[in-house]
Amino acid sequence: MNFISEIKENIVISYKAITANKLRSFLATLGIVIGITSVTLMQTAIEGINRAFEKSIAAVGADVLYVQKFEWFGKEDWSFYRNRKDITLTQYEYLKRNSQTAAVMCPSVGGARTLKYNDLVLENVFILGTTFEYQETFGLNIEEGRFFTEKESNSGYPVCVIGQEIKKAFFEKSDPIGKTIKIGSYSFRIIGVVEKMGSLLGMFSLDNRVIIPIDRFFNLFGGKRGLSINIKAEDLKTVSDTKEEVTAIMRKARKVDFGEKDDFGVNQQEAFKTTFESLTSLIKVIGTLITSLSLIVGSVGIANIMFVSVKERTKEIGIRKAIGAKRSTILYQFLIESCTICVLGGVIGLLISFPISLIINAYVLPTAMPVWVIVLALFVSLVFGVLAGFFPAYNAAKMDPVEALRYE
Repeated sequence: MNFISEIKENIVISYKAITANKLRSFLATLGIVIGITSVTLMQTAIEGINRAFEKSIAAVGADVLYVQKFEWFGKEDWSFYRNRKDITLTQYEYLKRNSQTAAVMCPSVGGARTLKYNDLVLENVFILGTTFEYQETFGLNIEEGRFFTEKESNSGYPVCVIGQEIKKAFFEKSDPIGKTIKIGSYSFRIIGVVEKMGSLLGMFSLDNRVIIPIDRFFNLFGGKRGLSINIKAEDLKTVSDTKEEVTAIMRKARKVDFGEKDDFGVNQQEAFKTTFESLTSLIKVIGTLITSLSLIVGSVGIANIMFVSVKERTKEIGIRKAIGAKRSTILYQFLIESCTICVLGGVIGLLISFPISLIINAYVLPTAMPVWVIVLALFVSLVFGVLAGFFPAYNAAKMDPVEALRYE
């Protein structure tokens, strides 16, 4: 109980010392305020970007493989991949016949076209040609209507499923199901609307697209196009096995000789995650080093202020020791004062960084301030408070009471 009483008494003494020198205390906290604001803003930006990335990358599918002629984040020059032979529909059919581990797969091909409905026109809308298996492969959720059937897919019916941006542009106040739109000069009947999906990595909107049967796509827009073959594994545990099987089958389909490198890529979500995590880790390390400098400068400033405070209160220290105060009591007194100043700076830093993070989130890039960021900011403030106040507090604690009372 004595220890708790000492702590309470020291908190009261620290509060009085801080409020007695308001300007000096404010200037002492300024470095910590700047440091905590910087650290918090950096963490909220990284956390926001991470969350946005996770939400965005979910559209790629953790259990989906993409067989394409290029590799995501490949080490070779782009021209190296561009000169490879396209993935063909024949190769897709061969893969589908021979795969034993894939749950479902579908081919896809796409390109930008102009979309028309009555007098309304949309430029650069992504037209995706695929089969009826696309919905199951990607777990596509239909908000209105339905996806096209196997018969509609195989027969190349002029039907389509649209994204939310198309619906908003053409049918904001009406029901799009059953309406006819034109892709270029070709008419398609809308049979479904995909629920809002957002963008892929903030670059490609998944809501600004129209999905049509792949046979219809080839007939209208030409068949000399490279495919992407999208394969859904049975579950996350079998993705690597499915990838090995797909690679072996595709090597045979594309007649890649033994010992030669693959002339195609089997891509997956993990490639995005690995590249993104390495990039954010580097940013986090550099950002932490930079923001730590302001915290170090701030703590040095507080240490100087605490040395001055100890010097000014030398006689007070001597009196307290003369009437029985222990060394530990004096040590705690100045440590608590230093920590209070730093934590106060941390709280002010959080109060400043929170509205700034909201502004950044609204106009620049996504941010998020979870509870752990707040706890981290206050903990860092406390740690620097201990570091800044330890030597001044230790200096005060070891003073000789007789010499302290003589001090003028």
